[in-house]
Amino acid sequence: MNGAGNVRYKVAEAARLAGVSASTLRLWETQGLVVPERSATGHRQYTEADLARLKRISWFRAERGLNPAAIREALEAEGANEDNGPAAYAESNTDLQVGRKLRSLRHGAGKTLEQVASDVGIAASVLSTLERTSQGVSVAVLHNLAEYFGTTVSSLSGEEEPEVRALVRAGEWRNWPRTTPGVTVQLLAEGRNQMDCHRFVLAPGASSEGAYRHDGEEFVYVLSGRVEFILDSDQFYDLHPGDSLYFESRRRHAWSNRHDGETVLLWINTPPTF
Repeated sequence: MNGAGNVRYKVAEAARLAGVSASTLRLWETQGLVVPERSATGHRQYTEADLARLKRISWFRAERGLNPAAIREALEAEGANEDNGPAAYAESNTDLQVGRKLRSLRHGAGKTLEQVASDVGIAASVLSTLERTSQGVSVAVLHNLAEYFGTTVSSLSGEEEPEVRALVRAGEWRNWPRTTPGVTVQLLAEGRNQMDCHRFVLAPGASSEGAYRHDGEEFVYVLSGRVEFILDSDQFYDLHPGDSLYFESRRRHAWSNRHDGETVLLWINTPPTF
């Protein structure tokens, strides 16, 4: 369970990372949607490929409303396996850079898992999973960790690369590592810029799972769906397609997808402090 390519998850951990319950995973197994490995003692063990498949199953169920038979057919139709699956399916298998960077920062600071977890207010097991898999935490927690180490979420996600792409074609956006279930962040501009320019795609029910703040100002424009923003814990904004919101980033802000389908946002921060 140590090598990046040999990580094995217990049923409870796999369920949490996939955003479903352990009983749901067992049900999917009886329905033939996923077949985990078994340890020598008979316990279920889920690989990175299994975890990516679980997330795909969850998406088909929540977004498309498909039944088990239809999900199996959809997975087969798109060739959903670790060799030739769609880009969104494969990315979660390979991109572990957020966890590696956090572990490097923690080691550089001479901190233990328990120390950092206690300071940030999360369980050490959650931080350990994040460092190993780059997954399993909310946007708010990831931001708090970045702030703790004096960096930004964008930097952890590899956004501040020296090479600049002046033109990004529609559909050719590079994705952030998928640290948070249901939240996809796509780069609309790359390089060391004065603005963070992102396209957020929020699955039904996806949220920041808490409030956070940072320096700068930000602008949000709703392309589709519906999103609720809460500023300073007591100001609520229900945004629909075509609505926009501009606010100082130092105000504590939280958000959640209020739509029964995907919500897509254009989101700009300046300076790049997210």
